[in-house]
Amino acid sequence: MHTRTLGNLEVSALGLGTTGMTAAAAPGAPDRAEMIAVLRAAVDEGVTFFDTAEVLGPYTTEALVGEALEPVGDRVQIATKFGWNIVDGGSDGLNSRPGHIRKVADESLRRLRTDQIDLFYQHRVDPDVPIEDVAGTVGELVAEGKVAGFGLSEASAATIRRAHAEFPVTAVQSEYSLWTRDPESEVLPTCAELGIGFVAFSPLGKGFFAGSRTRADPGASSPRLHPGNLEANRALYDAVVDLARDHGAAPGQIALAWLLAKRPWIVPIPGTRRLERVRENAASTSVGLSADELAHLDRLLDEVGVAGERYTDRHLGFIDR
Repeated sequence: MHTRTLGNLEVSALGLGTTGMTAAAAPGAPDRAEMIAVLRAAVDEGVTFFDTAEVLGPYTTEALVGEALEPVGDRVQIATKFGWNIVDGGSDGLNSRPGHIRKVADESLRRLRTDQIDLFYQHRVDPDVPIEDVAGTVGELVAEGKVAGFGLSEASAATIRRAHAEFPVTAVQSEYSLWTRDPESEVLPTCAELGIGFVAFSPLGKGFFAGSRTRADPGASSPRLHPGNLEANRALYDAVVDLARDHGAAPGQIALAWLLAKRPWIVPIPGTRRLERVRENAASTSVGLSADELAHLDRLLDEVGVAGERYTDRHLGFIDR
């Protein structure tokens, strides 16, 4: 797999999200040994960039990633996140106070079994803490050698600029996929101007464009998967299937290839618990879409539209706008 540059980091063109890899974070997840095997197999497939967060579990997913990747630590880059106030096993609002950031960094280093966090994101922008204080604190951690790069997740263009003026932002992470194109208007141009990389989470539309969301789920965090909306959004999926058939590829590979073609500094991080899906996703870096095919997908997305918001109202309340 070829590599891409996120600010001051060189990573695999495709990363791996780990959100659903522990039962504490995602009930029904396979056992720990199986997930460790998947993480290590991903490295063999050329994946070097792994994304996690303290809030997943909480803490259990970081510990899993640390155990799995400790033997290959010099070959991989691990991103994790701070910013939640975790109380009694759950998140109780946001907390990006400088002292808390430092505490999270030390605990994440221990769980990840490493001496440096490659990319340390603010998980959500905390309106009660000036972003300059956040950037300055992470800058101090960089100077101390505990962190290599500073990241922001779901941050607006204005916040990115303020943070970057205080300390260079390595990467911005936001949801970006065939049905979530919000970053295109302001965030991506800002990243291009400032030399900041972009990490796309949920690049397969929470599994929709990989074909794993065939039944509506009224309890899903994304209303796009709710009854009525899911059926309406099938037109987008069907178009991707048609294009995949032309390329002898899987639908998910087309969705990832579309993202990879958008900018040379975009790195998608699809999440999966299955080794065969890791291999399928990794192969998407070899799927080439023509300019006409890319334009066709863009036009179709504009014409058909998307049914449903990307998040419920509660989750939308944490997005910096």
